[in-house]
Amino acid sequence: MIPGPGTGYLPYLRTPAEAGWGYRRSDAGKAAGDHTRDEAMNRPGMRALRTALAALAASVVGACAMAPGAQAPAALSEAQIAAIVGSPDRTAADRENDKRRKPEQVLAFMGLRPGMVALDVVAGGGYTSELLARSVGPTGKVFSQAQPRDPNRAVPPGARVPGAGVLERQARLSGAKAAAAPIALVLQRLVDPLPPELTPGRVDVVTLMFNYHDLGPLGEGRAQMNRSIFAALKPGGLYIVADHSGRPGTGISESTTLHRIEEAFLRSEVEAAGFKLVAAGSFLRNAADPRDKETPDPPMPKDEFILKFVKPGAAGQ
Repeated sequence: MIPGPGTGYLPYLRTPAEAGWGYRRSDAGKAAGDHTRDEAMNRPGMRALRTALAALAASVVGACAMAPGAQAPAALSEAQIAAIVGSPDRTAADRENDKRRKPEQVLAFMGLRPGMVALDVVAGGGYTSELLARSVGPTGKVFSQAQPRDPNRAVPPGARVPGAGVLERQARLSGAKAAAAPIALVLQRLVDPLPPELTPGRVDVVTLMFNYHDLGPLGEGRAQMNRSIFAALKPGGLYIVADHSGRPGTGISESTTLHRIEEAFLRSEVEAAGFKLVAAGSFLRNAADPRDKETPDPPMPKDEFILKFVKPGAAGQ
C-alpha cells in the first residue's frame, strides 16, 4: 500500500453489509416546489437565461465533446510528456515519488490526449490526479474520487478531511496558473465512484493506481465497482489499473498483510465486468522480487504490473 497524507487511503473501508455500499448523495434538485421554478424559467424573457445556463453546464461536464466527424487530438508525444513531468511547479515530494512511479512510461502507456475527461479512483494524495490534469490540459476535466467518512465511526486523532490532498493540489495548480484541467474532488463510495454531475458513458479514462489490493474488505462490492466504472466510460474508454504483484494462487488474500494482489486474479475480476485487456506494461516489473514480503528482502524494487483495459464498442475494438 502506498501511504498518503493522514491515516491512509481507505481508513473506513468495511464489509458491504457494515458500510451500506451503494451510498449516493441525494439529488437536491428534487426539492418540493421545483416545478414552480421550471414554469418561471419557461416564461418569455427567461428563456435566454436558461439557454446560457445550459451552455455553461455543458462546457463544464462536456469539455471533451467534439462535433460529429471531428478528429480527436493525437496522444501526447514523448516531448510533451517530458515537459509535463518536468514542470517546474511540481513538488519535491512528487519528484521523489517519480523515481519509483516512472510517470513518463506510465503516461505514455495510458495514451492520454488533451481534452479528455478522467476519473482517478482512490485518488489518495492526488499524485496521479495532478499528472492526469496536466496531461488532458485546460480543455479536459479530472475527477478525483475519495471515500467519504463513515458517520458511524469516530474520526481517528490527526485524521485529515477526506480528499484534503486533492484540494491542496488543485489550489496550488490554480495559484500557479498551470496549464492543467481543473481537479474536482468527488466524495463517493467505491461501488459507485461516478461523479453525480456526469451521466454514464461520459468518461474517457479511469485510473486505479496501486490500491486495488486494498479493496479486499469490499468483497462482492468490487464487482459492483467495476461495473460502475464500465458504465461510466464511453465505448472505447480506458481503465488503467496498476498494483503490487502477488504470487500465483494468492488472489487478494494477502491484501492486508503483504499489500499485494495476484495479477491474474485482478484481471479476471475486471474482465468479468465486460472489459477487454489491450496492453500490459513491463516497465514496473522486477522478476527478482520473490513477492513473499511487503518489502522485498534483500531490498530491491517491488514487482509491479500495469494493465490497460478497454470498454468495447468503438471502431476497431
